[in-house]
Amino acid sequence: MAKGFHFFSVPVRPVLRNFFLASILLACLLGSIFKAEAREVTPFNNGWEFKKGPFPTDAMQTAARWNADWEQVNVPHTWNADDMQKKTNSFYAGVAYYRKHYVFPESLEGKRLFLRFEGVGACAEVYVNGYLVGTHKGAYSAFVCEIGSQVRLGEENEIVVKSDNVARPDVIPVNHALFGVYGGIYRPVWLIVTEPCNIVVNDCASPGVYITQKNVSKQSADVSVRVKLDNATLAPAALELENAIYTREGKLVKVHRQSFELTPQGVQNYVSDFKISHPHLWQGREDPYLYKVVSRLKQDGQVIDEVIQPLGLRKYEAVAGKGFFLNGKKYPMYGVTRHQDWWGMGSALTNREHDFDLEQIMEVGATTVRFAHYQQSDYIYSRCDTLGLIIWAEIPFVNRVTGQEWDNAHQQMRELVRQNFNHPSIYIWGIHNEVYHPHGYTAALTRSLHDVCKTDDPDRYTAAVNGYGHAEHPVNQNADVQGMNRYFGWYERKIQDIKPWVEGLEKNYPWQKLMLTEYGADANLEHQTEYLGDALNWGKPFYPETFQTKVHEYQWSVIAEHPYIIASYLWNMFDFAVPMWERGGVPARNLKGMVTFDRKIKKDSYYWYKANWSKEPVLYQTQRRNVDRERKETSVTVYSNIGTPVVYLNGKPLEGIRQGYTEVHYVFDKVTLAQGKNILKAVVSYQGKEYVDEIEWNYTGEKNRGTIVHENKKEHAGW
Repeated sequence: MAKGFHFFSVPVRPVLRNFFLASILLACLLGSIFKAEAREVTPFNNGWEFKKGPFPTDAMQTAARWNADWEQVNVPHTWNADDMQKKTNSFYAGVAYYRKHYVFPESLEGKRLFLRFEGVGACAEVYVNGYLVGTHKGAYSAFVCEIGSQVRLGEENEIVVKSDNVARPDVIPVNHALFGVYGGIYRPVWLIVTEPCNIVVNDCASPGVYITQKNVSKQSADVSVRVKLDNATLAPAALELENAIYTREGKLVKVHRQSFELTPQGVQNYVSDFKISHPHLWQGREDPYLYKVVSRLKQDGQVIDEVIQPLGLRKYEAVAGKGFFLNGKKYPMYGVTRHQDWWGMGSALTNREHDFDLEQIMEVGATTVRFAHYQQSDYIYSRCDTLGLIIWAEIPFVNRVTGQEWDNAHQQMRELVRQNFNHPSIYIWGIHNEVYHPHGYTAALTRSLHDVCKTDDPDRYTAAVNGYGHAEHPVNQNADVQGMNRYFGWYERKIQDIKPWVEGLEKNYPWQKLMLTEYGADANLEHQTEYLGDALNWGKPFYPETFQTKVHEYQWSVIAEHPYIIASYLWNMFDFAVPMWERGGVPARNLKGMVTFDRKIKKDSYYWYKANWSKEPVLYQTQRRNVDRERKETSVTVYSNIGTPVVYLNGKPLEGIRQGYTEVHYVFDKVTLAQGKNILKAVVSYQGKEYVDEIEWNYTGEKNRGTIVHENKKEHAGW
């Protein structure tokens, strides 16, 4: 099987099973066709030892402790899976060590050896047999260390990794305020073995192959494959480079070969250009068709290195005032955001957890995902290629500016672009999120990061995100797209103020490429009420689910009516850890997700979007957790994308149904409950099948758990 492929492994719902099984079969077939030669890529995840600080400042005490109390662990691993999630501001941020003893066989004589770390939180030092072989600053991007010069073949070698997740002013993110930076080797590690001449491994930990596409249409597409080559010998080498494009079924489409003498002086670039007639286009979720580009480096007719990359032929266009277009056709950008951490696991996830999250995202009907606020796993980007999700990828430049992060922000921006260059699912590079003062410095850094993106990748969009609603802010207009985070009714103003806000921008800035990059409200499922205003005092501990639902119902209806908002991204798909917060009665938690942190319960808002976005049948009654009712006369809300529901209260049909904010939104007003138990049963007949949703409410007398209304007249953040 071809090395570097990622496959779906989690049990899935029946509605998605056939799709995923087909993908697996196809990948396996491709693996038998594209068997990699020469390059060996081996997991390096098992058999690690772990020791966490804090360590004594005295050198003798530290030395005495070094060989004691090591814990056996496997990678991925984090030391913050528990403490960062349960209590506010009580997690360990500091130094920890990992070590591994490994015998490299003598058969590797003459080979080049690399360790590729997909993610170490947040700053890393790597040692082999006591010698420093590499460092890296940044928790979310991959990095490579070449280790061959320090390895003793045929003997036991000691690999030590120092990990430190203390927030620092020179490494983004500069604090733990919006999310926690989990410490540890929390993503996989790979041992890569190549010949002395290779497709470069350590170009920002990229594949070493860069595929660009232009003039993409149903008639033709221009494809360019640039390969970076490295010669670690002391003399030029006579080599041949073959770049070939294959269909998903393994049929050769085009091939280009070139012979040359590869100099040992620096990394060399070689380019192959192709014109593909009548290409099979990558059409998002409808048809995420992938070609494969196989780059083979040959010497004396033998393959000495090989890299396989995906090719999805597509054309993205963000058109001001009109929306988003995929391959020339208007495409709905139903967007969610995703933080990577899980309850009880932190960020040390396996592919199984990534697959589960993607399944939920697919089920809700999303077409685009903002992976916030940092680079996420190699695997999840690859899966989005195969699923047809359109991706916003960004660096963790968030929340605060220190004036010392310039170099590191550039490094992480470059790593993000180069490592993920070939993923057809990515359409935009996110530069920053809600960073402001000092305005002059932030604007200059934003523009410089935009230039980094455009230098390496001139064909994708860039975006900078702010938390205020003013296009004229001095930090704005420094990227291709302006993202705005707006929490009307939560952090600012009233729920309904989203409409005059977007209409004002439409009028005053019709040329602006605008995206609504965050919106929503927190929801603690233990908090319920029927008494809701148009704003909520988020500084108080009562965060009712019903208010979150109200926010999403109205605000999505406004978004759907305004193509000026090119794409929107609700915040958030899942609850996640915020170790510096204590809000909504839950420590260390952001509760704005549509799904609980443990992934067990989908909130009402999840079904609101599923009914509006998904092609799957949805029949759902809201407030099913608001069982202890406050009012005798109340309302009943049903989401149905399969027709008008009939609702029975204690066996009697309700009357007076009305359309809500969208065509899937149905409301019954002035419904009178009986004393004690009440059964609500919604029924719809659709395509010869009867769909039923039943919930139970209990009414024992009037009461009021109402929220404390507070309208904040200030902006969410900014000036």
